[in-house]
Parts: sequence; structure tokens; C-alpha cells
Amino acid sequence: MICKSPLDYAKASCETMMRKYKAEELPPAGHFHYHQGVFLSGVYQTYLECGDERYFDYMKRWVDSCLNDKGEILVFDEGQLDDIQPGILLFPLLERTGEVRYRNALDTLASIIKRFPRNEEGGFWHKRWFPEQMWLDGLYMAGPISAEYGSKFGHPEFLDLAAEQALLMETKTRDNRTGLWHHAWDCSQKESWADPQTGLSPEFWGRSIGWVPVAVLDELDFLPDGHPDRKRLIELVRNLLHAVCHYQSEDGYWYQVVDKAGQPGNWPEISCTCLFTAAICKAVRKKILSRDYLEFAEKGYHAVIRSLEWEGDNLFVNGVCIGTGVGDYAYYCSRPVSSNDLHGVGAFLLMCAQMGRE
Repeated sequence: MICKSPLDYAKASCETMMRKYKAEELPPAGHFHYHQGVFLSGVYQTYLECGDERYFDYMKRWVDSCLNDKGEILVFDEGQLDDIQPGILLFPLLERTGEVRYRNALDTLASIIKRFPRNEEGGFWHKRWFPEQMWLDGLYMAGPISAEYGSKFGHPEFLDLAAEQALLMETKTRDNRTGLWHHAWDCSQKESWADPQTGLSPEFWGRSIGWVPVAVLDELDFLPDGHPDRKRLIELVRNLLHAVCHYQSEDGYWYQVVDKAGQPGNWPEISCTCLFTAAICKAVRKKILSRDYLEFAEKGYHAVIRSLEWEGDNLFVNGVCIGTGVGDYAYYCSRPVSSNDLHGVGAFLLMCAQMGRE
């Protein structure tokens, strides 16, 4: 199949996944979870680019399979941020249909966010079974939905909350030498991976860092110009992406452990390459970065395109780290890779959408 544009690649990827999975069977089947949420966010962005109603309907069918007529979410875990993220899909469904059940589901998720457990510094635990820990991934899981909810429904405290979590994470995890952010921070300093003085995890894991600018840029879509934290969030994005660009490899990839390309065991990781590329494009469009940075985005995009494989009309996004916890260098390097898992395809679709808008 011949693809000439980012949208062509996105559509080929959507078609491949839609042939493989009925919407309601997306894994983990029946569970309202970020795996499907990330992928379907990419499907929705593809829909916005091409207007193919089949993509919107596919997203809607999955959401509808997870809700009852009252808008109650059938299977999800209130104790993990990962099960908050798919709520971002409810906004376009509510806007399109006006059905109150989508608003009810959003209100449920907002109430969970409001009472979600926090450490003594005010940061959300990543999961109830990881007490006191903040993971970078959590900014994507709860931040954009909070900002959009606060903006659209007149609850400015949710805008404040999204900004607060991002700025706290920057304060606690940013490394002054590299400008990169550590994957996680344990406020209690008790975890085996946590530095006994700082509570920081030892490494800079690619996909976790990639979620940060993607999330904060989405939040900035809803944060009003006069918000007291807006300038700080813009600087956060600018500084992080400037640091990230320093670690892009000559052939355009970013690596599983971002600052250790070329070291034994490390490898080019496709989902973080997609996320960094997407974030750079959007930051340039928002005038947070100069257009000179598009050189990094172009290199990242073409590196990903070179890594794709075809079987007939089916497109495969390879070289994606499966979901992972927190660990040391050997742990990240030994994580299995997957092909066309929802993390990877979702990140790929987000990248294609942003590249297509340049």
C-alpha cells in the first residue's frame, strides 16, 4: 500500500486495527482503561483530520460498551489513574449527541479525581497500591481530562489541579544536569528503586517522559491566557523538549532510556519517538518552540516511518515497549517489545495527526 502523507499512514493504521478488533473487544476487553483510551484518542484525532465517520463510530462503540444507560462505568478501578484517562473520549461524544449519560460519566470521573489519594506534598499517588508515588505517566492519565472538564463545565479548580500536578512533578523529578525527568518519585523514599535521599527512580524512561509534554500541551488548550500558572507551564514544555532534542539519535530515534543511546542493551523505542515528535510539532504550532525545532520532528517522523512493516494492507508499528513499572537500567532494557499494541499505535496516530497539521 502506498502512503504519501501522515494522514495516509494514520488511516492505514486505523484500518488495520479495526480489522483486527471489534471496538468492544479492544484489550483489555470490557475494562475502561488507558490502553484503549490512548489508542482511541489517536483514532479520534485521525477522524478530525479526515472526517471519516467510521472512526468516530468506532470510538463511540467502545465507550458505549463500557457504560450503561445511566452513564455508570461498568468495569474500572477507581484506585488507579490509568482508568481515568479514557474519560477524555467522553467530551466529543457529549458534544455530538447531548446524551446525559456521557456527562454523568464525566462527573463520576471528576469526583474521583477530586478525592484521589495524595502524598504529603499534594501529588496524586499513581495507584492505590503504590502509595506516596508519583509517576510521570499519571500526568497524561488525569491532567488533560481535568483541564477540559474545568474549562467546559465552569470548574476552574480542575484547571488549577492539572497545573499543580504538572508543576509539582517538574519540581520533584527534573534533573538539573540533563533537563530530563526521572520516571517516578517516591515521597516516602521507601521503594527499592527510590534514592534514599531524593526518592527518585534512577533512570529517564522514554515513554513516561513523552507523556509529559503531550499532556501539558493538551492542558494549555484549555488554560485561559490569564491563568497564573500558564507561563510556567509553557516554560515547562519548552525546557523539557529542548532537553529531549539533545538526546535524539543521528538516525532520528529516541531510546528506551533516553540519555543512554548506544550503551549496551539500550534500543530505539518507537512510542516515545512518536510522542516527542508529536509534542514538538504542537509546541511549534503554539509558538512555544521556534520553527527550527521542526527539524527534530521531521527526523523523528521519518525514523518511525522507516521502522514500519507491512503485510498486505496491514500496517505494523513495531519496537514498542510493553507497559512497565519502575526499575533500573537493566530492567528497562530487558522489557519486551510488541507490535501493534495499543500504546504504540495510539502514540503513532497522535504523531501522524500533529505532523499533518504542520
